[in-house]
Amino acid sequence: MFIARWIVEVRFGQKTAFLEAIKQWHKEVGDLVGLSLKELRLVTGSIGAGESRFEFDYNVESLSELEKMWDEMAEMKAHQQLGQALEPLIVSGSNRWEIFRVLKL
Repeated sequence: MFIARWIVEVRFGQKTAFLEAIKQWHKEVGDLVGLSLKELRLVTGSIGAGESRFEFDYNVESLSELEKMWDEMAEMKAHQQLGQALEPLIVSGSNRWEIFRVLKL
């Protein structure tokens, strides 16, 4: 099991517009490729972290599953269009993916 974390910084004053665009992305893209809202943990900075920082954590079974999702997204017109809608809301160069392996003790 892995956690795929998408991290992004949102421009000042754009948090509401960003969240609305993300909801639309989930309806048209995320849910279709397997990045379900049911598997999402969304956090934003509060104390000691910038309030403009958003982290989206998705549980995925394998790296190959995640790669398949990314490949499917790259082919989807809705992903491309919604990506363009998100672009002016995000601090340029701030978005990235981090992948974590889940361990059991």
